[in-house]
Amino acid sequence: MSNVKSIMIVGVGGQGTLLTSRVLGNAMLNQGVDVKVSEVHGMSQRGGSVVTYVRYGEKVYSPIIAQGGADILLAFEALEAARYLPWLKPDGTVIVNTQQMDPMSVVTGQKEYPEDILGEVTKQGAKMVAIDALGLAEQAGSVKAVNVVLIGAMAKKLDLPKEVWIDTIKATVPQKFIDLNLKAFELGYNAEV
Repeated sequence: MSNVKSIMIVGVGGQGTLLTSRVLGNAMLNQGVDVKVSEVHGMSQRGGSVVTYVRYGEKVYSPIIAQGGADILLAFEALEAARYLPWLKPDGTVIVNTQQMDPMSVVTGQKEYPEDILGEVTKQGAKMVAIDALGLAEQAGSVKAVNVVLIGAMAKKLDLPKEVWIDTIKATVPQKFIDLNLKAFELGYNAEV
């Protein structure tokens, strides 16, 4: 693994993006890979946009991902996928939760949520994996497992054995939530997309 890979994780405060970056970073560290993570919280406590950069490879000098530099854009919400699409490489992949979470401007009636936002993302030429992570998280036993469903979907696109992801999840999440999170991971990993 000599090439540096860049993953941008985007979502809304409270969706679990930070745990996702921790699992991803720990998985890479467990394989002896250099990892840099940078978390940008923004207005996370108020449902605002949250961005995390994860870069890994033989030698990584900075966690920051420039526009057009992300190999994978992992989006916890459709509008966030569209908002951060300029950061994706031309041959990169967007993995997006199909869930819609209205931003404050939509909730207050100032704006309308864009129609067919995932269709617009596709029109931009991005390779997209759209997954109903909320539905799969509910199937696993908790809507709070959306992030681990998305980790499962992303794991298929990365060059780590499945067992590394499972071991990392076991070591990262609280003991009482391990079974739930492993089920969520499996559902994401095996999702038909």
